[in-house]
Amino acid sequence: MLVDPGDEVLLFSPAWVSYVEQVHLAGGKDVIVDTLKTDLIPTKEAIDAVLSDKTVGMIINSPSNPSGAIYNEETLKMIADFAREKDLWIIFDEIYERLVYAPAKHVNILNVAPDLRDKVIIINGASKAYAMTGWRIGYALAPKPLISKMNTLQTHLTSNASSIAQWAAWGAVKDADPDVEMMRKAFEERRGVILGLVRDMPYVKVRDPEGAFYIFIDVRESPIPDDIKFCEKLLEEKFVAAVPGAAFFAPGFVRFSYACSMDNIREGMQRLKEFLSSL
Repeated sequence: MLVDPGDEVLLFSPAWVSYVEQVHLAGGKDVIVDTLKTDLIPTKEAIDAVLSDKTVGMIINSPSNPSGAIYNEETLKMIADFAREKDLWIIFDEIYERLVYAPAKHVNILNVAPDLRDKVIIINGASKAYAMTGWRIGYALAPKPLISKMNTLQTHLTSNASSIAQWAAWGAVKDADPDVEMMRKAFEERRGVILGLVRDMPYVKVRDPEGAFYIFIDVRESPIPDDIKFCEKLLEEKFVAAVPGAAFFAPGFVRFSYACSMDNIREGMQRLKEFLSSL
């Protein structure tokens, strides 16, 4: 619908693992915009360096999985300028929009570029804010002709989401705001704890996550700068699981989740500190 064979779609590193496969399934080619040298936020120069006549769109995830980074208004305006000039589609994944930590604020791309509404697809769902991952309920907002084609495709894939799941999601959207805020505050407290513990460790750096529930640790200056080997050795020696940044097109980084108990966070980070201190 959006991508023909050979078309290019921009992904911003670090990028969620499924985006590249979705581009490939559509017959397109993924092109990575490198943000590893610019605090995990894209710059005009980085985008300009990879744009080509074959570029048809981009996928943005803000707040980001795995980094927790949020694209602010200035960054989104810059991206919108590219989309406007090159007539590009923007797929804007804001699944973590309700899990944001002050002073950061979530900004929707259409809030800064309402004129692009005919070229923007908003992706969201019940999985993160309402802790409904197993219900598999998501939604898209897009131009009506595109939604019509998406409906046709959905009919021949899964037919539809179950009515029970749809009613459950509607109940969450309608009545669960106090619970969402309670969960957000709990994540914010865990975020503060895990950041404090990581900053007391040798060799590693970390950017404050502004949203979601992950920290993305830079291990490039450690004695094991290879993130895959780092995760393997950490698991083998300390039984702590982490996801290597290579999975997200960000070699040299490691993702940890703080969507677990405070006791698990403290124990896991203590083991990570012992591991780093032993290198």
